[in-house]
Amino acid sequence: MKIAMGQFAVERDWQLNAATCIRLMADAAAAEAELLVLPEAVLARDNSDADFVLKAAQPLDGPFVSQLLAASRNSRLTTMMSVPVPTAEGRALNVLIAIRAGEVVARYDKLHLYDAFAVKESKNITAGEQVPALIEVGGMKVGLMTCYDVRFPELARRLAIEGAEVLVLPSAWLRGPLKEMHWEVLVTARALENTCYLVAVGECGPRNIGNSMVVDPLGVAVVKAAEAPTLLYAELDAARIAYARSVLPVLENRRFARPELKES
Repeated sequence: MKIAMGQFAVERDWQLNAATCIRLMADAAAAEAELLVLPEAVLARDNSDADFVLKAAQPLDGPFVSQLLAASRNSRLTTMMSVPVPTAEGRALNVLIAIRAGEVVARYDKLHLYDAFAVKESKNITAGEQVPALIEVGGMKVGLMTCYDVRFPELARRLAIEGAEVLVLPSAWLRGPLKEMHWEVLVTARALENTCYLVAVGECGPRNIGNSMVVDPLGVAVVKAAEAPTLLYAELDAARIAYARSVLPVLENRRFARPELKES
């Protein structure tokens, strides 16, 4: 399966971000990619306003997603990203969506909120309550994760046990001491310990590191981006997954039961 990774810096104006997403979708479709992964929270961002996420949030039938759905209508490309969606309580959910052929074909509400390194995502965001179902893209089973989820091995393992061959990770990974090292170690570990491909796409710009990457089931970085906007491609090979799982049968050898969500 040919996949694309669209790394860019999210603007304050949602119309600009919608135009960027639509352009990346068109380019990925023209290159015959079957999957395009974009960063986390691509709808809008204002780094000077900690509460901007609530002002920017839109429902999934709002103008931002509606424009992307319209642009996807005549394409077989599956595009994944996360967007803030308002709740009835005046808060928001961090929602990873997959769109294809004019429809939202999958949704995942982020489970692990980024309350770390002096940031408190839970101030405005409500955590999800369900492990996401797998989605099939290009004949492969794909599991959904978002940014901070990568620090919690239970979700990746749960998705792998349920059959995921590819894990996607839209992210907005903040800059900071050792943060690029954390990113590379965690992305590599989640791929290797579950013998899955991991497609990790980071926002770039003044606040975030970029560094989008694809790691294969034996921990090899297939392709990596730097800190600037880019559209990268990679080939995911089912035979590589089968080989990795034959020589490193960690999913068969495990002694622990399937991870389950704690009750809220």
